[in-house]
Order: sequence, then structure tokens, then C-alpha cells
Amino acid sequence: MVTVNIHEAKTQLSKLVDLAVKGEAFVIAKAGKPLVKVAALDAPAMPRRLGFLAGEIAVPEDFNHMGEAEIAALFGRNARRGRPDGPGERSPGLRPQADALGQQPPNQPAA
Repeated sequence: MVTVNIHEAKTQLSKLVDLAVKGEAFVIAKAGKPLVKVAALDAPAMPRRLGFLAGEIAVPEDFNHMGEAEIAALFGRNARRGRPDGPGERSPGLRPQADALGQQPPNQPAA
């Protein structure tokens, strides 16, 4: 392992880092006394990719429709379409933007 003094490390930093990346660690010393060891990190060369669990888990065929009946019962909506149950019905608590401004929405009778 190479030992360099702190002044040399400052002037040759790029070269020393390249050596460390290639696997050659080095020590920086001050007045002959070793201070730090510089070595490459053991970081993965490539970032994780999507699909790394392909073939490891199984997704049920009905995954997109699981719990539909419970959701419909809780919210009184057709869970698949996200619309109120009947024609012309509105879910309580939801108001068109025009109501929030104090105006009547188009095609709605005054309350």
C-alpha cells in the first residue's frame, strides 16, 4: 500500500483517486504519521432495476378487482366505474366547483 504525504495528496488527488478506484488503496500521512486510508467503496456498479422479483412472486388474476364489493358497500359507488349508484345521484359531501363559489351548476335545480 502506497503512503503519500498530505501535500502530495493535495497536488495528485485525481491520480490517487483513480488508483483507489482501480483497487489500489493508499494512506495519507502528515509528518510521517498515517492519518487516513483511502479505498474504493463497495458500491454496486449498476443501480437496481425494475422487475428484479420477476418470477419470484405471483399476483392473483383478480388483483385489480379484489375488495370491490367491500369498497362499493363502504362508499355506495360502483367501484369499477367510480360513479354514483344511480343516474343523477351525487355522493354526499362532494360539490361541483360552482357550488363552492355560491353559484348553481348548469342543469341543476336550485336547492
